[in-house]
Amino acid sequence: MAPSVPFAYVIESGQNPPAIEAAPTSIAAFVGFARTGPTNGPGLVRSFDDFETQYGGLDPGFPLGYAVSQFFANGGAEAYVLRLAPTAAGTGEPSSAAFHEALNADGSRLGADGAPVGVWLLDLADLVNLICVPGETDAATIANLQAYARSRRAFLIVDCKPSDDVASLTAPAFQTSAMFGADAINSAFYFPWVLAPDPVSGGEVAYPPSGFVAGVYAATDASRGVWSAPSGVEASLGGATGLTVGITDSEEAALNAAAVDCLRVFLGQGPVVWGARTQAGSDGSGSEWTYVPVRRLALFLEQSIGRGVQWAVLEPNAEPLWARLRLAVGAFLHAQFAAGAFQGAEPRDAYFVKCGADTTTEADLQAGVVNIVVGFAPLKPAEFVVLTIQTMAEASG
Repeated sequence: MAPSVPFAYVIESGQNPPAIEAAPTSIAAFVGFARTGPTNGPGLVRSFDDFETQYGGLDPGFPLGYAVSQFFANGGAEAYVLRLAPTAAGTGEPSSAAFHEALNADGSRLGADGAPVGVWLLDLADLVNLICVPGETDAATIANLQAYARSRRAFLIVDCKPSDDVASLTAPAFQTSAMFGADAINSAFYFPWVLAPDPVSGGEVAYPPSGFVAGVYAATDASRGVWSAPSGVEASLGGATGLTVGITDSEEAALNAAAVDCLRVFLGQGPVVWGARTQAGSDGSGSEWTYVPVRRLALFLEQSIGRGVQWAVLEPNAEPLWARLRLAVGAFLHAQFAAGAFQGAEPRDAYFVKCGADTTTEADLQAGVVNIVVGFAPLKPAEFVVLTIQTMAEASG
């Protein structure tokens, strides 16, 4: 049932608040080694031609360039590339010691000079929605990347190992690994690897799925909205010729229950994405973030509202401000409702927004914290999901 919280269009100021703009949802970030290019921060590319110009094109030793190419081939439009700096230990492949050293897999954010290092250089990008480290499969490293993605309101697309099979992915050792911790809500895990031609060698090669899948996310966002599952017969993998592992219906059911999203090939249909669960979405988990589109819709709302109400920092933390915030956030949510983002025939069945004395404590007033509570009914499941979004205003004392 929808909470009995009436939507409030009440406004007690003659000045209308600025409209909240919808944030982008499919700006990707790809992290890894490349043949050439800067290593002091992420570079923006809007085509594979841009990548070739800045980072030297495809190199069979590094999966990064191939993943970027597969992203654009499957519907991606904008990406940051973070070329990791090679270390004294050499370059190495993803999940190697040298790669982890360059990535800063231990989670250290800053170098000796106080500047961001490793994956934390993505902090220099204004906005990132999807994060891919093609070929990285170490559980502890994935857990650190999940935490980073959550801190950026971004979503991590995780690759399986090339050697994984149904038995390894449904085994207790995998299901209890570090990558299924609290930050797993901001990631999804895909299996198996994808077969596709290598333009360099001319042969068929197996690739980690993240580049293909990120492109499918972007294409789905553009055609059907971030609230739609990036899976199904429409979620085909452009450029793929097959998969390294065939999956039966019963195997898919077991993997789905274990929060593993499958890629499958059906008769008359090329390889497609056939799963849309987060890594927190195993059967029995009870997580409200079981489904990828529900989590990504929440991230989109948080990102859009958080960026769209920054003007509040200059306003007194009192009812006139709260009324303006209710109006601005309500208008934004109504636009998403009209676009088909939520369940419900009427707005009151689809979403609500609260911002006022009932969401703001005395301590919040003293600290200048404004709490905006938003609830929405996602397309699947239909239960309300409740978010609390904080912004700042003038402190009261």
